[in-house]
Formats: sequence, C-alpha cells, structure tokens
Amino acid sequence: MTEIVRKYLGNTNEDPGLEQQITKACQSQQCLEIDLVLADRAKGRIFTQSTSGVAIGIIKNRDRLLETGDVFETESGSLILIRLQPQKLMVLSFTQPLGDRAVDLVHLGHVLGNHHYPIFIESNKIYVRLVTQPAAIEKIIAEFDLPGLKIEYQGRSAEELTFSNHHHQTL
Repeated sequence: MTEIVRKYLGNTNEDPGLEQQITKACQSQQCLEIDLVLADRAKGRIFTQSTSGVAIGIIKNRDRLLETGDVFETESGSLILIRLQPQKLMVLSFTQPLGDRAVDLVHLGHVLGNHHYPIFIESNKIYVRLVTQPAAIEKIIAEFDLPGLKIEYQGRSAEELTFSNHHHQTL
C-alpha cells in the first residue's frame, strides 16, 4: 500500500521542536525517511520508496522546493523526513592562464548552455551539473582543446547549488 503525503509540517533545521517530533516518531515506528535527488526538488508529484521500502506518494505545490530536513505527514499519521542526496558535479579548472583563449571559454559556456548543462562559477572554477553520462560532456569539452584544463568530480548538497538558468525567449 502506498503512503500518501500532502501535509507539510516544516523543516528540522529551522524548528527544533520538529526534530524532537521526528525522534519520537522514529522510536515508535511512525517515521519514514526518504532519500531524493536534486531533480525531485520541484516536482509536484513524487513517487518513491522510503529507506525501509515503503511506497510513498508525495503531492505538493511545485513552488515549494524540497530541502533536506523537510517533514511531511502521511494521511495515516506517519512522519516523513526528506533528505536530498549530494549532486555529482563536474568541476573545470585551469592549471595555467588561458591567454588569448578567453573567447573559447565563452564559447564553451554557450555550448554547455545549448546542451542544457546547468553551470555555476565559484572561486575560478566552473561547476557543471551532470545531466548525461560524464563521457558525453567530456567529449564536448575536449573539442575546445583548452590548455591546462583540469576535470574533476565532486559531490555537493542541493542547498549549496545555485545554477544559472538557460532558457529561450521568443520575441
């Protein structure tokens, strides 16, 4: 049977009393924990399973972005604790100055945007959210033959990520 979730109670990071409610609910087997990915944050309907294997159907407003620590109540009275899994990112950095290749770097940003790879820049590094297999994006980047380019991977929590939005406007 699927547990239906509609009622948002708050976030444990903002409400210490809610953290106590979760602890008590877990002790009495009335708590389910859910691990979600970043792509699930804005969905209005989410079908998933708790970490204990219980089917869960979350129905929420798309304007509410889920965060780690969010707590919902099921129709049967159980509490649901949300955890967002770290997002794997490609990190581009350079071991030497680009010199006269700055235009190529701008072109790379344009190409990544056209392929709908969300990016953000922080501390002279370009962070790229992986929306396809890493080999596919590495192939695109390799075509630019940028000197000193270093590609690494790291995980970041959803709360740390602020990607630029790419969209097409019609006039």
